[in-house]
Amino acid sequence: MIDFLLQRQSNPNLTLPAPNEHELEQMLQAAMSVPDHGGLTPFNIIVVKEEARASLAQAFKQSAQVNSGDEFKVTKAEKMPFRSPMMIVVATNYQEHPKVPKEEQLITAGCAVYAMQMAAVALGYQAMWRTGDMAHCEIVKQSLNVPSEQDIVGYLYVGTESKVLPSKPRKSFETVTRYLD
Repeated sequence: MIDFLLQRQSNPNLTLPAPNEHELEQMLQAAMSVPDHGGLTPFNIIVVKEEARASLAQAFKQSAQVNSGDEFKVTKAEKMPFRSPMMIVVATNYQEHPKVPKEEQLITAGCAVYAMQMAAVALGYQAMWRTGDMAHCEIVKQSLNVPSEQDIVGYLYVGTESKVLPSKPRKSFETVTRYLD
C-alpha cells in the first residue's frame, strides 16, 4: 500500500476502457469514506457520461470565448471533456455549521476527489485531477447545475493509460517538514 501511494502520478494519456458501472460505484463509495468533520458530506459528484460530454464541451468553449477570445484556447477548451472516456466533477456543497468552517468543508471535497483518483488507480485505471479556468467559470457552473456560491473542486479524468510515463522525481518531505521537540 505504501508503494502505491509513493508512486502515484497523474497521466494525461487516457483511453478506453473506462471503469464499468460496478467499478465506478466503488470509486464513488471511496469518496464517501473521506474525513468529514460533522458528517456533512459537503460535496456533490457529477459523473459526466459520454453523451453529456458534448454539451459540457460547448460550455467550456463558450467560457473560453468569453474569458479569452484566443482561438487556440477556445479550441483547446472545447476538447477538454474528451481527454478521457470518463469524467467526474466534484463541487462543494457548503453548509452552515457552527463547528465546521467552509475551509474544512472544501478540504473534505478535495479529499473526495483524491479518494476517487486513488480508487481508480487501485482498480487498474489511471486518473488525472484538473482544475484551471473552467473550475471558476459561471458558464460552466450553470451547465453543470452547480450554484454560483459553490466551488468546482476538480475535474477527474479517468481511463486506461495509453502511454506509460517514466517515474517523475519526487520532492523530499524534508523541504516542508519540521519537528517540534
